[in-house]
Amino acid sequence: MEYRIGQGYDVHRIQEGLPMWLGGVAVPSDRGFVAHSDGDVAIHALCDALLGALALGDIGHLFPDTSDEWKGIRSTVLLEKVMERVRELGWTVENADITIALQAPKLAPLVPQMREVIAGVMGIAPERVSVKATTTERLGFVGRGEGCEVWAVALLSRG
Repeated sequence: MEYRIGQGYDVHRIQEGLPMWLGGVAVPSDRGFVAHSDGDVAIHALCDALLGALALGDIGHLFPDTSDEWKGIRSTVLLEKVMERVRELGWTVENADITIALQAPKLAPLVPQMREVIAGVMGIAPERVSVKATTTERLGFVGRGEGCEVWAVALLSRG
């Protein structure tokens, strides 16, 4: 059996009047992420972890923000495309672990739904997807409510 681990990181600025998508779920908020796509920071970090595990670059390379093709696209579609590539190369996702740093709003009530959505897109059991939400105790740009940052790790296997 062969294994690969990938790590992903993403950050987006927050602005009033935009929708907030995290983990494929619409988050009730009057503020959202500034982005070329829907700005789902969690899925972007996860895509980078999957791509990184296989040394396939990052989502900015595959889905450039200079292309109208990806303007406003749901990040779940980007994850579907990344997963197609993972499967084409014969790999299986063993698990994914995602940590979201966001001062507000509170995400705990949405975490189970995020796990279900992400697992569904990836074609794996929700028990293989961990989503954790934290604040930064009002420190830094996240603590001031200026942005959100996410770390993701994925373990893939083949053979």
